[in-house]
Amino acid sequence: MHSRRDMLACVLHGQEDLRMERIAVPTVGPADLLVRVRAALTCGTDLKVYRRGHHARMITLPAPLGHELAGDVVETGSAVRSFKVGDRIVAANSAPCHKCFFCRHGEKNLCENLLFNNGAYAEYIKIPGPIVDCNTHILPSQVDYRDAALSEPLACVLKGIDDTGVKPGDTVTIIGLGPIGLMFVRVAKIAGARVIAIGRRQVQLDRAEHLGAEVLIESHRGDDPTDEVRRHTHGGRGSDVVIEAVGSPHAWRQAVSMVRSGGKVNFFGGCPKQTVVCLDTGRLHYSSITLRATFHHTPDHIREALELVSRGEVHAGDFISGEVPLTELATAFRQWASRRGQLKIAILPDHAQS
Repeated sequence: MHSRRDMLACVLHGQEDLRMERIAVPTVGPADLLVRVRAALTCGTDLKVYRRGHHARMITLPAPLGHELAGDVVETGSAVRSFKVGDRIVAANSAPCHKCFFCRHGEKNLCENLLFNNGAYAEYIKIPGPIVDCNTHILPSQVDYRDAALSEPLACVLKGIDDTGVKPGDTVTIIGLGPIGLMFVRVAKIAGARVIAIGRRQVQLDRAEHLGAEVLIESHRGDDPTDEVRRHTHGGRGSDVVIEAVGSPHAWRQAVSMVRSGGKVNFFGGCPKQTVVCLDTGRLHYSSITLRATFHHTPDHIREALELVSRGEVHAGDFISGEVPLTELATAFRQWASRRGQLKIAILPDHAQS
């Protein structure tokens, strides 16, 4: 039985108000796990929550932040049979109910009762029973905690690739080369696609090339790289698939202009709330273009992500710009939030200081 009563955690109190505090260790119920966090990764969603000071579906303040993690089981609920103390695990940040309209229609990412879990920026985190049941996995011995923690965002990217129907031989254009865009580069390459990568900084383009992009296009705010994209496609027709990983109306419109007739666009990057985007309906209709958007992931994609990591096809080091102990996270997070084009930060809790 785990006996520690309090722990160090990074707690969000409001807009850009992130504090390092001592709080109670979560109490474990019969179906839950208590996990010692060994690695947690920063995420663009956490950055949005930090800047806005809220997220209606994911978190109620004040609360510990963070949701990409891997660690060690230190306590199990009385009803847990699949895990034991000492297991190295990765846990997703959500679980579907498996019973609602959307779950019954195979759309578990849209579950009406989707349970979210936050609190990875801490020494310990409780994994609720529903997540234990369908979205927690034991790590193969060769998998590092940092690599395992990448499973959650990687699962979102895999869902996006599936939703868009990327096939071997497709030309896939990816707009935006933050961590998610770079993951799309890697996964599209693994899927057998030819990748065109569009980014604002040479360092991003260099990373994209390392991950498998064959065509690199530097594009700054206000630019329209459509013609250059088309020059690199068969007959100048445009890309088979365009994935928007920025989350701006300008990039959404560009994505539609870059895709070929009969092609597919995935608006993966979420624009600010209540954003309205105007698109050329004639082009959409007469060119038979498919528009798609992707939200979140499913348990199947979490499993697929862990398999990719386990096979060594995706490495967290390609998407991480640095590591900090938990005690330095609040400062590092504020610095990370003030910079553009940054990769993820790995948080490695230093339990010796607690």
